Amino acid sequence: MLQRFVRANRIPAVHSPPILPFSKLGRRGCGEALNAFDGSEGRARRSVRPVSRLQVRDGQATAHPTTPRVWKLAAKASPLLLLLALTLSARAGVREVGAIGLTVGDLDRELMFYTNTLPFELLSISEASGQDQDALLGLHDVHLRVATLKLGDEHITLTAHAGNKGRPIPADSRSFDRWFQHIAIVVRDIDIAYEQLRQYKVKHVSTVPQTLPAWNKGAAGIRAFYFRDPEDHVLEIIFFPTGKGDPKWQRAGTNIFLGIDHTAIVVSDTDKSLAFYRDLLGLRVAGESENYGVEQEHLNQVFGARLHITGLRAERGPGIEFLEYITPPGGRDLPIDAKPNDLVFWDTHLAVDDVAKLTAKLHENGVTFVTKPGSVRSQIVRDPDGHALTIQSAPQPAITSAGK
Repeated sequence: MLQRFVRANRIPAVHSPPILPFSKLGRRGCGEALNAFDGSEGRARRSVRPVSRLQVRDGQATAHPTTPRVWKLAAKASPLLLLLALTLSARAGVREVGAIGLTVGDLDRELMFYTNTLPFELLSISEASGQDQDALLGLHDVHLRVATLKLGDEHITLTAHAGNKGRPIPADSRSFDRWFQHIAIVVRDIDIAYEQLRQYKVKHVSTVPQTLPAWNKGAAGIRAFYFRDPEDHVLEIIFFPTGKGDPKWQRAGTNIFLGIDHTAIVVSDTDKSLAFYRDLLGLRVAGESENYGVEQEHLNQVFGARLHITGLRAERGPGIEFLEYITPPGGRDLPIDAKPNDLVFWDTHLAVDDVAKLTAKLHENGVTFVTKPGSVRSQIVRDPDGHALTIQSAPQPAITSAGK
């Protein structure tokens, strides 16, 4: 069966929990911490009087002000030390957004779609079961088949629950229901990509590819189209004109499908989501816009759609994009009994330096955990609207002989 999908001759067997390794990264930048200081000279906002020093002369100790030169050095050093402390304290936060996971019912059918209708490359198929998987997912008798696929630099996983299948995506799901999530696949030419999808008779969400209008300065000229996979997971193809999106999407080449720019999630309250993703997880806000009009209605198939969109990024990997529907009202919450084997369960992987430290912080702030207590290798949590995230350790850079 695998020969139908796999280009390589061998598929590595994986018996441990199916967690995709992350790339090796440098340390988190600390640009955000510069807001704690005034001006280009890096002076601390609090004024501090010079400290006197003792000087012994003729057996008498006399106090003298610290010399201006020494004080200037100390003033310059203080912000650097504080920046270093802030950087080290932030290491528990997210360093990379990794694989984006979909839960599927029929793995073979989904693989045919993602590797034929779409040009994802299948890297491996693995199986996982046992107590570790039960604890991670908060389920009993878990037996998983997990396919890992790649497009460009980005990865997705397709996870099927053998013998313990969950519920399908509700037939009446709408783009503004709060369990909605999709991945945005970047294309070099959206007309060619759309024609290819039409040839495979994909299920449309959008009427046709939409071009965002010129008045929307942050998104003007971006073209996009929503569609569904065979099990009704929503996907997007997106084209970025020159000057929009990551510069890597403008590189010369001949391939039409380039990679994954972001995963988008519907949120009920942008401020609450920022408190979680930015303040607790450490992602940075990369941009915001407000989208509305006939193009947005045709893109999402939501009449009267008006969205507040916020994009967030880690050091590396795809972005996470908030879609807050200002109108229309009526978006439904994730069902309270939703489980990780249901097909509405998406799972975004986040790499951190210290899983235990971050999960302790999340526990202190009342975050909902899917994972049962006891696991320190990785944890699955839910954001304020129920979207799932796997928190796992980022690999440490290898120590070379030159660095010893």
